[in-house]
Amino acid sequence: MQRRLITYCTNIHPGESWQETFTALRQHLPAVKSAVSPSAQFPIGLRLSNIAASQLSETENRKFKTWLEEQDCFIPTLNGFPFGSFHNDRVKEQVYLPDWRSPERTAYTNRLADLLAGWLPEHLTGSISTVPLGFKGVVTKEDLPAIMKQLQGVLAHLVTIYEEHGKKIMLALEPEPGCLLETTDEVCSFFENLELPDRLRSHLGLCYDCCHQAVEFEEPAASLARLKASGVEIAKYQISSALKVVDPALPLLQPFAEPCYLHQVVIRRRDGTIARYMDLGPALADHDRQPGDEWRCHFHVPIFQDQYDGLSTTRSFLEELLPEVPAGILLEVETYTWEVLPPSLRCEPVTGSIIREISWLKEQLNAAYSRP
Repeated sequence: MQRRLITYCTNIHPGESWQETFTALRQHLPAVKSAVSPSAQFPIGLRLSNIAASQLSETENRKFKTWLEEQDCFIPTLNGFPFGSFHNDRVKEQVYLPDWRSPERTAYTNRLADLLAGWLPEHLTGSISTVPLGFKGVVTKEDLPAIMKQLQGVLAHLVTIYEEHGKKIMLALEPEPGCLLETTDEVCSFFENLELPDRLRSHLGLCYDCCHQAVEFEEPAASLARLKASGVEIAKYQISSALKVVDPALPLLQPFAEPCYLHQVVIRRRDGTIARYMDLGPALADHDRQPGDEWRCHFHVPIFQDQYDGLSTTRSFLEELLPEVPAGILLEVETYTWEVLPPSLRCEPVTGSIIREISWLKEQLNAAYSRP
């Protein structure tokens, strides 16, 4: 059976400069690899801010490559979604800026592509996950010509890397609640209407974040079938889980209404209609609560959790999805909200929690693929 590529995204670790990023890797990666991949190379899902990528000089890059060899690790993917600060400050909707209307987003992503081309093993296709075009209300369909100009600039750069160095890298748009690409239908419509030469189109795909699509009340098998029918290539899956609660347990969500990240909410009423809120605080304050309403909240929680102090999670989405995922596609655990989780959900050090998440994922895959 083909070996599964399983990692976690290092955006869970605070650090915006290159030195902060490298320090976090040296602190956490050896223990994680020793626990989950002691005898095989371990892939790292590396998050690099624009500052960190700009600071990575040739000398520092050589040191990093030497460290990767010493640790028996490699880089198959970069998280190029958050351009700037991602911890300790108010991030909220600023995480989408600069969006894909901006040359800054293009320059940043090209810089990441150049770095990844130097790290990517010869036999692998790499990926860079990125903003799903922009935030609704800020970016509209009228902005698509400007967006496509920037996207084509990056895709052309990826083609050049492939032609000159033989390294294929996918730009992986990551659908998210509240963004221009949010639901599977919106993604498929976008890809179906793309007017791109095949040489560019072959470098554009999707980062499928399970938390995001679960918040949208999507069914995994139907979502993946729809994407396949529309010719949308999935470059990587982010294995993540959201909060789920049915009224009258809504007060239990209050501790999750924190000031750093945006926690979009999708509510499915008993009559099947859908309501959307851009953040948890406004949803709790404004919604006219109805018995039987089901809330799903974009708050990444540890994937091994199914129940938590009266709340539920969307872990069942993962359990349904994993048997549908073809071998060979990267699976990246992403629970970046560690520092803002309620203390009772941080019952062990962050390294231990990462190990537990990856171990749970491997157990689920083993169970799924051992069934007759």
